[in-house]
Amino acid sequence: MKEIHVVGAIIIKNKQILCAQRGNEKALPNLWEFPGGKIEQDETPQEALIRELQEELKIEVEVEREAFETTVYTYDFGRVHLTTFICNLIEGKPQLTEHHQIKWLYPHELDQVKWAPADIPAVEKLMIGRVEQ
Repeated sequence: MKEIHVVGAIIIKNKQILCAQRGNEKALPNLWEFPGGKIEQDETPQEALIRELQEELKIEVEVEREAFETTVYTYDFGRVHLTTFICNLIEGKPQLTEHHQIKWLYPHELDQVKWAPADIPAVEKLMIGRVEQ
């Protein structure tokens, strides 16, 4: 089975969390996720997240050192190892380059969209926790 290591950004602004809907031409079409992507060789998870957010959303972020949640989920295309990090938006306004749409949702609203299965443990943790930023 193919092992896929990816990172996701939990970007918090005004106590709301940025949620991104995958396009319908990708795997897991139209499901919602924390934006991010694959970790390249010789990249730390934090470096990968900074790069992916620059490419996908044209934004600059600061990534917290410690992971928020780590999940392993087996899809039909491979086993995904997803590590999510809390991120602070430093510069830019998210622009759609790969996602179908984005939404800012309060933690208690996160269950209003259909999430990719690997993202659900982080979603559940956010819904019961406290968001500070």
